[in-house]
Amino acid sequence: MSGLIALLDDVAAIAKVAASSVDDVIGQATKASAKAAGAVIDDAAVTPKYVHGFEAKRELPIIWRITKGSLRNKLVFLLPAGLLLSNFAPWAISPLLMLGGAYLCFEGAEKVAYVLGWSEGHEDHPHKETTVSDPAALEEEKAVGAIKTDFILSAEIMTISLAAIPTSNFWMEAATLAAVAVMITVAVYGSVALIVKMDDIGLAMANHGRLSPTRSFGRGLVKAMPGFLRLLTIVGTAAMLWVGGSIIVHGLKDVGFAAPANLIHDAAYAVGHMMPEGWVGATEWLVKATIDGVLGLVLGMILIPLGEKVVTPIWRKVFSR
Repeated sequence: MSGLIALLDDVAAIAKVAASSVDDVIGQATKASAKAAGAVIDDAAVTPKYVHGFEAKRELPIIWRITKGSLRNKLVFLLPAGLLLSNFAPWAISPLLMLGGAYLCFEGAEKVAYVLGWSEGHEDHPHKETTVSDPAALEEEKAVGAIKTDFILSAEIMTISLAAIPTSNFWMEAATLAAVAVMITVAVYGSVALIVKMDDIGLAMANHGRLSPTRSFGRGLVKAMPGFLRLLTIVGTAAMLWVGGSIIVHGLKDVGFAAPANLIHDAAYAVGHMMPEGWVGATEWLVKATIDGVLGLVLGMILIPLGEKVVTPIWRKVFSR
């Protein structure tokens, strides 16, 4: 009997350790996911265009296919690559992170330049309609294009998340990155599915609602969606510039050039402490985020000629095969 009790105690202890490990993984994954906010929001803002023009009944199957492709990108390709970097070439994480930050700045600045008429834009902006006449072939083309675009955004997300994970053992890092991959993919494409079906939900409420308020809400929902998508694009662009600029500033500090980070910290501290006590923290964060975003925009504008004339043509040539 005493042996059985001891065994049960051991099982209980193991269960507590396992539960604690799961809590640690989820906690670390949540914090790491928050660091990748810019790329996550942009991913959610970009993806709905890939189902534009298809029959309503094909929208969710296309999104599901893109979701599976995104999970494959993260779990099969990017997670092992991230673990190899973390364990065998940790010195490469900061430069790669800065490269991803520069790409975020470029993407965000190019969208701003496009709106201002300073840039021709890229594949995220309106372009000529495809000449593919077969719906199945068109669906294939769109899905493949979305998965390729997702690979870039997923690489940014996984690199940012990897850098945000506290130093731990191999299996904890693997579990945390896997949790990040699943959580972000579900959040992004679940949101995308809801966004693209919101028009149908609104139409159904407007046409079949039994109560007048229900029908009115449905019509309002349909009318509000274009504005919501524009707002999502604006928020995504701002988040990209903020996160990209922040990554660059922190990366420079990691390689020994701490002056920009110190200046931004001092400016945020000075402005924050001009505010009432309850607003100090929020003001400091807002000032820092604004400065990071402005720096990201300036860097992105500088990178636009390089991106449009060199990087983008090479990328399209390689992945158009």
